[in-house]
Amino acid sequence: KMTIETNKTDEMLTVSIGGRLDTSAAPELEAVLDDALDGVTKMVIDMKELNYISSAGLRIILTSLKKMSMCGGTLSVRNVNEDILDVFEVTGFIDVLNIE
Repeated sequence: KMTIETNKTDEMLTVSIGGRLDTSAAPELEAVLDDALDGVTKMVIDMKELNYISSAGLRIILTSLKKMSMCGGTLSVRNVNEDILDVFEVTGFIDVLNIE
C-alpha cells in the first residue's frame, strides 16, 4: 500500500510518498501528479517513508521530470533510503535526478 500527501504553495509542490510504489500504486500517483502540476515550477518528491519502487514508479518520476523540464521547472527527490538509492544507481537515475 502506498500513501501520498501533497502540499502546494504558490509554484512549489511537495509530494510525500510512503510504502510501496509499484505497478498497482503507480496509476494513483500519476493521477495525483497530473492534477497538481498546473502552475508548478518546482516539485519535490519526499521519499522518507518510501521503502520500495518498481519500474512503474521510476517511469512516473521520469515522466514528471520531463514535464517539469519542458515548462522550465525543476524536480528534486529527498530523503531517499539506501535501497531506493541503489535502484537509482543501477538504473542510471542517479545521473538525471537532483537528489537532496
